Amino acid sequence: MKIDKSNVLMLGNTGTGKTYLIQNIAEMLGVPCHIHDCTKLTESGYVGDDVENVLTGLLRAADFNVERAQVGIVCLDEVDKLAKKGNNVSITRDVSGEGVQQGLLKIVEGNVVGVMPNGGRKHPAEPLIMVDTSNILFIGMGAFVGLDKMVEKRTQTNERRVGFAPTKVITPEKTEANILDQVLPTDLKHFGMLPEFLGRFPVITHTNPLGKDDLVRIISEPKNAILKQYKKLMYIDGKKLVFTDDAIEAVADAAVITDTGARGLRSILETVLNDFMFDSSDSKRRIQMIDGDYVRQSLRHVFKAQSNKIA
Repeated sequence: MKIDKSNVLMLGNTGTGKTYLIQNIAEMLGVPCHIHDCTKLTESGYVGDDVENVLTGLLRAADFNVERAQVGIVCLDEVDKLAKKGNNVSITRDVSGEGVQQGLLKIVEGNVVGVMPNGGRKHPAEPLIMVDTSNILFIGMGAFVGLDKMVEKRTQTNERRVGFAPTKVITPEKTEANILDQVLPTDLKHFGMLPEFLGRFPVITHTNPLGKDDLVRIISEPKNAILKQYKKLMYIDGKKLVFTDDAIEAVADAAVITDTGARGLRSILETVLNDFMFDSSDSKRRIQMIDGDYVRQSLRHVFKAQSNKIA
């Protein structure tokens, strides 16, 4: 009996760790993994990367061991950028959207594909490496901005009465659950993904937005935590960086306000530590204590914008 693979479509806001999650899973499994940016792909015959090039990086990750590559993982990053630009039929070809989705159909489903060893355009004089994608796991990832609004609109119910009374829209009660829990393939179809493409990704999942507590742990706990990196940079310059717990929470608050997730932590810390790292007048100050007030003062424009929004 042959067991077929189940490709995965992973939704989630930027900075919630989709790519990092897949990289760690591949490392734990001991299989090669390649993350390909879908925004560079175009339909065959046009300027840009051919769809077969998604396998070139996997071959490189497997040191061109075809057998090992054929059980690897390919992440189609920014797959939401391949959505159709609209439902209207156009006389022009959507060479970087719908055309790419169509070109990927046979590859993600499972087929023997000829791959250029060095990527680029196929050339008659260049020998191809034949790769069977039947056991390669394809994971499509993207933020799918605006999809949550589509789901909310679908889940609303209209209460209509006889006469001239206005239509009452009943919205489900807000909960802490992620609205993406209720995503259906029809929602993704309305977003612009082809039904044939969605049919080859039977598993639809998502990451949850990172809360303050999650960001606090990300800042300081991992082996390669962003705060530990800055402390190391300061140590190289002969300086000691000390962050209080209140300062770490203030940085996490700023990341929540800007809605940039874990990816925005570096930008926030760069702003907070800019004077200490690059101002020559502070060159004699060897120990820098960062507290919550210092962070909030450095990021006052962020917190002020949030307070104005609430007001």
